[in-house]
Amino acid sequence: MKINHAIIHVFDFIACENAFANEEIDLTNKTAKNYVSKHAVKALGSIDNKRGEFSANSHFAAELRAYYQDQRDFVGLSQAIGQYLVEELGHMERTPSTDLLVVDYEDEPQKPTAEMTDEEVEALFQGRANRYLGIFLLESKQAYMHNVGVGETGECNDISRHYAILPNPSQKLQSYAIVDLRTQAVLFADKKRVIAGEECWLIPDKLLQCSMEASSKEAFTAVTELVRDVAEEHGANTAVAVSKAKAYVTRVAEEEGLETTGVNMRQLVDDVFDNNPELAKRAYDVAQARELPERMPLERDAVRRVARSHKIVTDTGITITFPAEYSRNSDYLTFTSNADGKFSIELKNIGSFENK
Repeated sequence: MKINHAIIHVFDFIACENAFANEEIDLTNKTAKNYVSKHAVKALGSIDNKRGEFSANSHFAAELRAYYQDQRDFVGLSQAIGQYLVEELGHMERTPSTDLLVVDYEDEPQKPTAEMTDEEVEALFQGRANRYLGIFLLESKQAYMHNVGVGETGECNDISRHYAILPNPSQKLQSYAIVDLRTQAVLFADKKRVIAGEECWLIPDKLLQCSMEASSKEAFTAVTELVRDVAEEHGANTAVAVSKAKAYVTRVAEEEGLETTGVNMRQLVDDVFDNNPELAKRAYDVAQARELPERMPLERDAVRRVARSHKIVTDTGITITFPAEYSRNSDYLTFTSNADGKFSIELKNIGSFENK
């Protein structure tokens, strides 16, 4: 990852003092660069990211276009963002001290690989690597620290509170936005706040003025819950049904090879309930009743993380984790319904195993 610009503004709502920086962060400072990089990378790859599209009259989108076209300077843009957020956060009853980190960064140049689509390879040669503007709200935390001083008889150590501790680089931030400067695609995370007596979403509704769509995690959960509920309703094996759904999503993600995969709901339920058209129709009807989109967007990296394997825990205390695709391959795994209503699971063709 390449960081082009980074700046931090300090909003101390306890002391009622704000410090707007006029200069960018010195990225030759390895500590600062490491901190900025880790938060930028972690946020970009989070499966909790919601998606959004700017409204036609979004003032922020217009500012962003001007910045991308070199008609707006980075420091001035970051200060304008900070001024807006300070004003909004100042209308909360109790506002935690919050620093604003703004980062302009891009993917490191990549070399073409066999797995890339023609579109991705063309983007490399055209110099269209993704470039992002990240806006991160860093809420300060209270922490205890030691104080070393001198008393009447010599050195004296004490314990005190510190009120301006930034989130650890490994910590997941609650509020941020990442915008692809070329496509203006929006990813964000946020929490509800009460501002001026009204409950709202600060990032999408007020700052960005964009729509709010489900995250990959939420979308995937909605798909698996749908399949599980329909299977359970009709007495089908829920473990097989959910693992089939995972296997289908993984297969589509690998075949399309795109960063964002669109999973067709009708095709998914047809694939999962391939031996029962009535059940597939029921699942599709439930999907419409739950207002799930016809094409469910899922991030490829998210699919890789949550859909490749399936884990079940039996009421007898046995835990089994297996590749989701094995739900379709009886050479390795079979589920059998017994006459007494219980299930049997058979693992096959095991050449060796390890104790863990």
